[in-house]
Parts: sequence; structure tokens; C-alpha cells
Amino acid sequence: MSARIRWAQITLILLLANVLCAHAQLRPEVTPKPEKLPAGKPAPKPALAPRAVKEDPKDGLKYVWIPPGTFMVGCSPGDRGCDMNCIPGDDCGERPAHRVTISKGFWMGQTEVTVEAFNRFTSQTGVKMPNPPSFNARWSIRAMPIVNVSWDDALAYCEWAGGRLPTEAEWEYAARAGSTQGRYGALDEVAWYRTNSAMQAHAVAQKQANGFGLFDMLGNVWEWVSDWYVADYYQNSAATDSQGPARGRLRVMLGGSWGSNARDGRLSSRLGYYPGNRGSAVGFRCVREVNYP
Repeated sequence: MSARIRWAQITLILLLANVLCAHAQLRPEVTPKPEKLPAGKPAPKPALAPRAVKEDPKDGLKYVWIPPGTFMVGCSPGDRGCDMNCIPGDDCGERPAHRVTISKGFWMGQTEVTVEAFNRFTSQTGVKMPNPPSFNARWSIRAMPIVNVSWDDALAYCEWAGGRLPTEAEWEYAARAGSTQGRYGALDEVAWYRTNSAMQAHAVAQKQANGFGLFDMLGNVWEWVSDWYVADYYQNSAATDSQGPARGRLRVMLGGSWGSNARDGRLSSRLGYYPGNRGSAVGFRCVREVNYP
């Protein structure tokens, strides 16, 4: 084949390619038509991303979106603190570890309820503020967690704010934020406890947050949850959306406090406390349902 014929073929191929490109550019872009919804059916809301945060205008606190999921509740693998908290023949309440599904997402207070937020509640309802602790005389430090509240006080606040107390399963699921360890970080970095607290509570959100962006899930103050406390409940608890025992004498508190030793500053550590009792190391946080405004 002569060079002239070969060059003519190459020129023809390039010419055809240019024609095809030009034709493609002239074709209008096709935009997919939106899916038609049945008459009267609202468009679905976009899924909420983990760590979405919004501030509630009523109590002034921030709430974090906690998506649904499945986790292992109870004693973490290799956590020797579970056995240290176990009284043989009496209270081994962190065992057996078992799988629990949280079927619906919820909003959880990013911090423990503060003095400032609780004062909003008392101002609007006429309920009296509890007695202040020695380390927060006259409730002067408004960013500290509210303390000296009974379980009923905590429930009343959450209902006023449009929410409720978390279940024990919801609390531990949110506190773990995917962690399978006994803590979601080094204890001194995430919690105020006996060794570093100077034996008092501290303003919220001063330590490192967990994977969901929640602060002080360990340490600072014990937190009331909705469940009754029964030491052996984990032996027969529900596998989905556990609500706790139907009755009991004590309510569950979780997370440890400024006065706790290190073994109480663990994600599975649980304590039974009389619901009418109050203490300077006892507070709470609230949750709200997925569809709250």
C-alpha cells in the first residue's frame, strides 16, 4: 500500500470521528424524570446523617442524631472491671453481654442537662430549683450539669422539654458510638472522675466527645435512665428495643461521676439507685423521638 493511499485512509477516519463528536455535542442532554409519587403521599425526607446536631429553642440545649443499629450491650471483651464490680452471689449485672437492636433512631442531648437549662424549666413551671452543691454555690456556674435531682425530677424536665429519659439500651448504644471497648477513649481524656476532678463536677463539654459527638457520657455525673434496675435482667432482656424490667425498687444510673473510681467509668457500668434519692453526683440527659420538630 502506497503512502498516499494510507494517508488518505487516516484522513478519512479522522474526518468521520470529528463528524461523530459534533453529532454527539448537538444531542440534547436527557434529564431523568422525577419519580411520580402516589397522590397524597408526601415526598420522603432525606436520611439524617450521624452527628447531625440541632439546638432546641425550648431548653436551649443541643441534640445529636443517633441512627438505629445493633450492638453488644454489657461487659466488653477483655474488660476486667466487670468482674471487679461483680459481687459473687448477688450482683453481676453487666453479664451476660448480649446483642441488642435499636430499631429507631433518636435525638440525644449532646451534654448533660445544665443548670441554665434546668432553670428555664423551673422558671416556666414554678418548680423549685434543687439545693445547690457546695462546689456550685447559688448555682453560679450555669454550664455545670444540674445535680441533686431525683428520677422524677429528671422525668418531669424531659417531658416538659418534649422528650423523655433514654432507655438503658439506648444510652449504652449512644455512649459506645460503635466502640466495642470498655471506654470510648482514654479515661483522663474523656471523663471527669475521682483522679482528675478535684472531687467536684465540671462545666459540660470540656472533655473529648465520643464517636457520635456526645460529651461526658463517662464521668462528671451519673445519669438517670428510664429502666428499673434488676441485677440479673441481662439474662432475659429483650433483643430489640429493650425497655427494662416491668417493675422494681431501684432505677438505673449509668456512666460514673466526678466522685467515681476508674472501674465505674466504663460503658457497661450500671448502678441501681432509689428513684427518690438525690445526690451531688447525679444528673441526666434527655432524648427525643425521630420526628420531633
